[in-house]
Amino acid sequence: MVVWCALLGLGATPSAGAVGRVRVAPGVEYRVYDVAASRGAARVHVLSVDLRDPRVRVGLLHPGAVAARAPVSALVVGGGAVAGVNGDFFNITETQHPGVQATGAPVGPAIAEGRALKAAVPDGQRFGPALPPTTSTRDVFGVGYDRRARQGSLALEGTVTTPSGRLPLGGLNQYALPVGSVGAFTADWGAVSRQRAVCGTDTDRAAPCTDEAFEVTVRRGRVVSTSNAPGAGPIARDTTVLVGREAGAARLRGLAVGERVSVGHRLVPSAPGPRFRFAVGGYPLLRAGVPLPGLDARTAAVRSAVGSAEGGRRLLLLVLDGAPEFRTGLTIAEVADEFVKLGADEGFSLDGGGSSTLVAPGADGGGPQVLNHPSGGSERPVPNGIGVF
Repeated sequence: MVVWCALLGLGATPSAGAVGRVRVAPGVEYRVYDVAASRGAARVHVLSVDLRDPRVRVGLLHPGAVAARAPVSALVVGGGAVAGVNGDFFNITETQHPGVQATGAPVGPAIAEGRALKAAVPDGQRFGPALPPTTSTRDVFGVGYDRRARQGSLALEGTVTTPSGRLPLGGLNQYALPVGSVGAFTADWGAVSRQRAVCGTDTDRAAPCTDEAFEVTVRRGRVVSTSNAPGAGPIARDTTVLVGREAGAARLRGLAVGERVSVGHRLVPSAPGPRFRFAVGGYPLLRAGVPLPGLDARTAAVRSAVGSAEGGRRLLLLVLDGAPEFRTGLTIAEVADEFVKLGADEGFSLDGGGSSTLVAPGADGGGPQVLNHPSGGSERPVPNGIGVF
């Protein structure tokens, strides 16, 4: 870090116009600087990615399953990326539901290489700080097939077709299903128990698990088994597991082994535009260069965020340092202001605290390494991230 700080002219702020820059890969620049914040000094690490450069692209980092976690450095190296940051908030603990396994699955939607991996949990089931007004768990940040970065919102649209009619699909590979719904779990979910999906309510994450749950396994278009409780274990590629709660469970109980069932689903954007090639969950901070109203200006913390500038042609990955002298961090309102100083059009909060990690090539010219100090003293395993390739 000492080498980087001397090289980049540490101490200047973006608004001062004196920040040094270092090219760490084609189309990718790194900078680090200190800011005087409301709770003390904060150290800011920024990767700037020029999406106009055909030699660089950005995508979702993930450990191969929705309900799985790995350190950002492992995700970067394993995914063949040159750099990356942590991604969405996630189901990190289950102290309110004794005996129920925390899944490690992220809160919001996720798209990798154009394929929908999961949908969003209900707003009341999310982990992380309170959402700002006008935002929801369906909000995402990503890059489209037009190679432009942007914010958006993705809702699940899906149907379960049975001999007796159609059922709306309320969830896809998510750790919490809406009350009364039916959710689909595919091979992308992983092997973790699906029990957490029927715990809590749409407005209360800590509410008890429902006693009215039912599970149906569909393989190659036919029901092959049923169960009175959600199960666990890997799901084959030709198989979909349907989990219902309350009214959804009652509908699934009407299915018999051998009956034909088909499941279709997609993530639908709230606004027209090019499809997302990759997308990750979190919540918006900045729109059209203006911070959102109602952002928290009191609670400071170590944070990660992503933004876009120059009409989506430049991606900004921002991570705060968690070293003891900088651990007070920034408020979320201050993060939005920092994006304004960086010239961003949009800003989007990712998970923070012990999750905040930036991995990129080091000053010694070696491979990817952690460039900030994680606030927990070491990397926290996370469910996904944003990778620079």
